[in-house]
Amino acid sequence: MPIAITRGISPRFADCELTHQIRVPIDLLQAEREHAAYADALRGLGLQVIELPASTELPDCVFVEDAAVALPECAVITRPGAASRRPETEAVATALKPWRALLHIEAPGTLDGGDVLVLGKRILVGAGGRSNAEGIAQLGRLLAPWHYSVEAVPLRGCLHLKSAVTRVGEDTLLLNPEWVDAALFAGWRCIAVDPTEPDAANALLTGDRLVYARHHVRTRERLQDASMEPVLVDAGEVAKAEGAVTCCSIICDTA
Repeated sequence: MPIAITRGISPRFADCELTHQIRVPIDLLQAEREHAAYADALRGLGLQVIELPASTELPDCVFVEDAAVALPECAVITRPGAASRRPETEAVATALKPWRALLHIEAPGTLDGGDVLVLGKRILVGAGGRSNAEGIAQLGRLLAPWHYSVEAVPLRGCLHLKSAVTRVGEDTLLLNPEWVDAALFAGWRCIAVDPTEPDAANALLTGDRLVYARHHVRTRERLQDASMEPVLVDAGEVAKAEGAVTCCSIICDTA
Protein backbone atom coordinates (compact mmCIF):
# COMPACT_ATOMS: atom_id res chain seq x y z
CA MET A 1 0.00 0.00 0.00
CA PRO A 2 1.40 3.46 -0.88
CA ILE A 3 1.89 5.85 2.00
CA ALA A 4 1.30 9.58 2.26
CA ILE A 5 3.31 11.49 4.84
CA THR A 6 1.52 14.58 6.12
CA ARG A 7 2.09 16.97 9.02
CA GLY A 8 -0.34 18.98 11.10
CA ILE A 9 -1.06 22.69 10.87
CA SER A 10 1.21 24.74 13.13
CA PRO A 11 -0.47 27.04 15.67
CA ARG A 12 1.77 29.71 14.10
CA PHE A 13 0.60 28.99 10.54
CA ALA A 14 -0.26 32.67 10.05
CA ASP A 15 3.47 33.47 10.39
CA CYS A 16 4.32 31.41 7.29
CA GLU A 17 6.94 32.48 4.76
CA LEU A 18 5.53 34.44 1.82
CA THR A 19 7.32 35.48 -1.38
CA HIS A 20 4.81 36.34 -4.11
CA GLN A 21 1.60 36.87 -2.12
CA ILE A 22 0.34 39.60 0.17
CA ARG A 23 -0.24 38.41 3.73
CA VAL A 24 -3.94 38.07 4.55
CA PRO A 25 -5.64 36.65 7.66
CA ILE A 26 -5.67 32.84 7.91
CA ASP A 27 -8.48 31.04 9.71
CA LEU A 28 -6.53 28.47 11.74
CA LEU A 29 -9.53 26.31 12.63
CA GLN A 30 -10.66 26.23 9.01
CA ALA A 31 -7.12 25.34 7.91
CA GLU A 32 -7.14 22.42 10.35
CA ARG A 33 -10.53 21.24 9.05
CA GLU A 34 -9.35 21.46 5.47
CA HIS A 35 -6.17 19.56 6.26
CA ALA A 36 -8.07 16.78 8.05
CA ALA A 37 -10.39 16.44 5.06
CA TYR A 38 -7.36 16.34 2.74
CA ALA A 39 -5.93 13.42 4.73
CA ASP A 40 -9.32 11.67 4.57
CA ALA A 41 -9.37 12.14 0.80
CA LEU A 42 -5.97 10.46 0.53
CA ARG A 43 -7.20 7.55 2.65
CA GLY A 44 -10.22 7.30 0.39
CA LEU A 45 -7.85 6.83 -2.54
CA GLY A 46 -6.21 3.86 -0.81
CA LEU A 47 -3.17 5.52 0.77
CA GLN A 48 -1.93 4.86 4.28
CA VAL A 49 -1.58 8.31 5.81
CA ILE A 50 1.27 8.83 8.26
CA GLU A 51 0.49 12.03 10.15
CA LEU A 52 3.39 13.83 11.80
CA PRO A 53 2.63 16.25 14.64
CA ALA A 54 2.67 19.96 13.99
CA SER A 55 5.39 22.14 15.46
CA THR A 56 4.79 25.44 17.25
CA GLU A 57 8.25 26.54 16.17
CA LEU A 58 7.76 25.82 12.46
CA PRO A 59 4.90 27.81 10.87
CA ASP A 60 5.27 26.15 7.45
CA CYS A 61 5.64 22.56 8.67
CA VAL A 62 2.40 21.41 6.99
CA PHE A 63 4.17 21.80 3.64
CA VAL A 64 6.08 18.52 3.93
CA GLU A 65 6.70 18.25 0.18
CA ASP A 66 9.48 20.81 0.44
CA ALA A 67 11.47 18.69 2.92
CA ALA A 68 12.11 15.65 0.72
CA VAL A 69 11.97 14.21 -2.80
CA ALA A 70 10.78 10.59 -2.70
CA LEU A 71 11.75 8.38 -5.64
CA PRO A 72 11.48 4.59 -6.07
CA GLU A 73 15.20 4.15 -5.35
CA CYS A 74 15.79 6.66 -2.55
CA ALA A 75 14.58 9.80 -0.81
CA VAL A 76 16.56 13.02 -1.03
CA ILE A 77 16.27 15.15 2.11
CA THR A 78 16.36 18.75 0.99
CA ARG A 79 17.88 21.92 2.38
CA PRO A 80 15.06 24.47 1.98
CA GLY A 81 15.81 27.87 0.55
CA ALA A 82 14.13 29.68 3.43
CA ALA A 83 16.42 29.28 6.44
CA SER A 84 13.46 29.25 8.84
CA ARG A 85 12.23 26.05 7.18
CA ARG A 86 15.39 23.96 7.39
CA PRO A 87 14.50 22.34 10.75
CA GLU A 88 11.38 20.86 9.09
CA THR A 89 13.47 18.18 7.40
CA GLU A 90 14.38 16.26 10.56
CA ALA A 91 10.90 14.87 11.28
CA VAL A 92 10.31 14.10 7.60
CA ALA A 93 13.62 12.24 7.31
CA THR A 94 12.72 10.14 10.36
CA ALA A 95 9.35 9.27 8.81
CA LEU A 96 10.91 8.27 5.48
CA LYS A 97 13.80 6.26 6.90
CA PRO A 98 11.86 2.95 7.21
CA TRP A 99 10.87 3.17 3.54
CA ARG A 100 13.82 4.63 1.64
CA ALA A 101 17.58 5.05 1.74
CA LEU A 102 18.19 8.70 2.58
CA LEU A 103 20.45 11.10 0.69
CA HIS A 104 20.99 14.74 1.64
CA ILE A 105 21.44 18.14 0.01
CA GLU A 106 24.31 19.91 1.79
CA ALA A 107 25.27 23.58 2.24
CA PRO A 108 25.66 25.80 0.32
CA GLY A 109 23.07 24.03 -1.81
CA THR A 110 19.37 24.77 -1.35
CA LEU A 111 16.48 22.75 -2.72
CA ASP A 112 12.74 22.83 -2.08
CA GLY A 113 10.79 19.69 -2.95
CA GLY A 114 8.04 21.85 -4.44
CA ASP A 115 10.50 22.80 -7.17
CA VAL A 116 11.05 19.20 -8.25
CA LEU A 117 8.90 17.77 -11.05
CA VAL A 118 9.58 14.11 -11.85
CA LEU A 119 8.71 13.03 -15.39
CA GLY A 120 10.02 9.49 -15.55
CA LYS A 121 13.80 9.64 -15.59
CA ARG A 122 13.73 13.34 -16.46
CA ILE A 123 13.62 15.65 -13.45
CA LEU A 124 12.99 19.36 -13.82
CA VAL A 125 13.85 21.72 -10.95
CA GLY A 126 12.55 25.26 -10.68
CA ALA A 127 15.27 27.87 -10.39
CA GLY A 128 13.07 30.56 -8.96
CA GLY A 129 14.76 31.55 -5.72
CA ARG A 130 14.24 28.75 -3.20
CA SER A 131 16.38 26.18 -5.08
CA ASN A 132 19.83 27.37 -6.11
CA ALA A 133 22.27 26.17 -8.75
CA GLU A 134 24.38 24.24 -6.25
CA GLY A 135 21.36 22.40 -4.83
CA ILE A 136 20.19 21.47 -8.31
CA ALA A 137 23.69 20.27 -9.23
CA GLN A 138 23.88 18.18 -6.05
CA LEU A 139 20.53 16.57 -6.87
CA GLY A 140 21.90 15.60 -10.27
CA ARG A 141 24.99 14.02 -8.74
CA LEU A 142 23.02 12.16 -6.08
CA LEU A 143 20.63 10.66 -8.62
CA ALA A 144 23.16 9.89 -11.37
CA PRO A 145 23.59 6.24 -10.25
CA TRP A 146 19.96 5.63 -11.24
CA HIS A 147 20.33 7.44 -14.58
CA TYR A 148 18.10 10.40 -13.82
CA SER A 149 18.73 13.60 -15.73
CA VAL A 150 18.25 16.80 -13.73
CA GLU A 151 17.57 20.15 -15.44
CA ALA A 152 17.14 23.66 -14.03
CA VAL A 153 13.99 25.43 -15.23
CA PRO A 154 13.53 29.23 -15.12
CA LEU A 155 10.37 30.47 -13.39
CA ARG A 156 8.47 33.72 -13.69
CA GLY A 157 6.29 35.13 -10.94
CA CYS A 158 5.69 32.05 -8.79
CA LEU A 159 7.25 30.36 -5.80
CA HIS A 160 7.92 26.81 -7.01
CA LEU A 161 7.95 24.86 -10.25
CA LYS A 162 4.91 22.91 -9.10
CA SER A 163 3.08 26.21 -8.66
CA ALA A 164 3.43 26.48 -12.45
CA VAL A 165 3.12 22.88 -13.71
CA THR A 166 2.15 19.45 -12.41
CA ARG A 167 1.48 16.08 -13.91
CA VAL A 168 -2.23 15.22 -14.15
CA GLY A 169 -2.13 12.02 -16.21
CA GLU A 170 0.14 9.45 -17.80
CA ASP A 171 1.00 11.82 -20.64
CA THR A 172 -0.64 15.07 -19.54
CA LEU A 173 0.50 18.19 -17.69
CA LEU A 174 -1.46 21.10 -16.24
CA LEU A 175 0.46 24.37 -16.52
CA ASN A 176 0.42 28.13 -16.41
CA PRO A 177 2.31 29.23 -19.56
CA GLU A 178 2.87 32.68 -18.04
CA TRP A 179 4.98 31.16 -15.26
CA VAL A 180 6.90 28.42 -17.09
CA ASP A 181 7.82 27.90 -20.74
CA ALA A 182 5.50 25.31 -22.28
CA ALA A 183 8.18 24.52 -24.89
CA LEU A 184 10.07 22.61 -22.19
CA PHE A 185 7.40 19.92 -22.31
CA ALA A 186 7.52 18.82 -25.94
CA GLY A 187 5.86 15.44 -26.33
CA TRP A 188 3.46 16.03 -23.44
CA ARG A 189 -0.19 16.90 -23.75
CA CYS A 190 -0.51 20.25 -21.97
CA ILE A 191 -3.65 21.78 -20.48
CA ALA A 192 -3.35 25.50 -19.72
CA VAL A 193 -4.98 26.93 -16.63
CA ASP A 194 -7.81 29.40 -17.07
CA PRO A 195 -6.18 32.85 -17.24
CA THR A 196 -8.36 34.07 -14.36
CA GLU A 197 -6.87 31.33 -12.12
CA PRO A 198 -3.09 31.73 -12.47
CA ASP A 199 -2.33 29.57 -9.41
CA ALA A 200 -4.49 26.65 -10.60
CA ALA A 201 -1.72 24.48 -12.12
CA ASN A 202 -1.07 22.51 -8.94
CA ALA A 203 -2.73 19.08 -8.77
CA LEU A 204 -1.75 15.91 -6.93
CA LEU A 205 -1.63 12.76 -9.05
CA THR A 206 -1.64 9.50 -7.06
CA GLY A 207 -1.98 6.36 -9.10
CA ASP A 208 -4.54 7.26 -11.74
CA ARG A 209 -6.52 9.64 -9.51
CA LEU A 210 -6.17 13.37 -9.24
CA VAL A 211 -6.63 15.51 -6.11
CA TYR A 212 -7.50 19.12 -6.87
CA ALA A 213 -8.46 22.32 -5.06
CA ARG A 214 -12.19 22.99 -5.17
CA HIS A 215 -11.84 26.75 -5.62
CA HIS A 216 -10.24 26.50 -9.08
CA VAL A 217 -13.61 26.15 -10.77
CA ARG A 218 -12.79 27.26 -14.31
CA THR A 219 -9.59 25.24 -14.62
CA ARG A 220 -11.41 22.22 -13.19
CA GLU A 221 -13.82 22.52 -16.12
CA ARG A 222 -10.84 22.29 -18.47
CA LEU A 223 -9.74 19.09 -16.73
CA GLN A 224 -13.24 17.69 -17.02
CA ASP A 225 -13.32 18.60 -20.71
CA ALA A 226 -10.18 16.43 -20.99
CA SER A 227 -12.13 13.51 -19.41
CA MET A 228 -10.61 13.95 -15.94
CA GLU A 229 -12.79 13.93 -12.85
CA PRO A 230 -10.64 15.10 -9.94
CA VAL A 231 -11.26 14.43 -6.27
CA LEU A 232 -11.98 17.88 -4.88
CA VAL A 233 -10.67 19.19 -1.58
CA ASP A 234 -10.99 22.56 0.12
CA ALA A 235 -7.60 24.28 0.11
CA GLY A 236 -8.41 27.94 0.50
CA GLU A 237 -6.47 28.50 3.71
CA VAL A 238 -3.25 26.80 2.57
CA ALA A 239 -3.50 28.89 -0.61
CA LYS A 240 -3.23 32.01 1.58
CA ALA A 241 0.13 30.61 2.76
CA GLU A 242 1.35 30.15 -0.83
CA GLY A 243 0.59 26.42 -0.61
CA ALA A 244 -1.43 23.93 -2.64
CA VAL A 245 -2.42 20.28 -2.72
CA THR A 246 0.95 18.74 -3.62
CA CYS A 247 2.65 20.72 -0.85
CA CYS A 248 0.84 18.92 1.97
CA SER A 249 2.00 15.32 1.41
CA ILE A 250 4.86 13.12 0.27
CA ILE A 251 3.59 10.10 -1.64
CA CYS A 252 5.74 7.00 -1.40
CA ASP A 253 5.03 3.61 -2.96
CA THR A 254 5.97 0.84 -0.53
CA ALA A 255 5.35 -2.14 -2.82
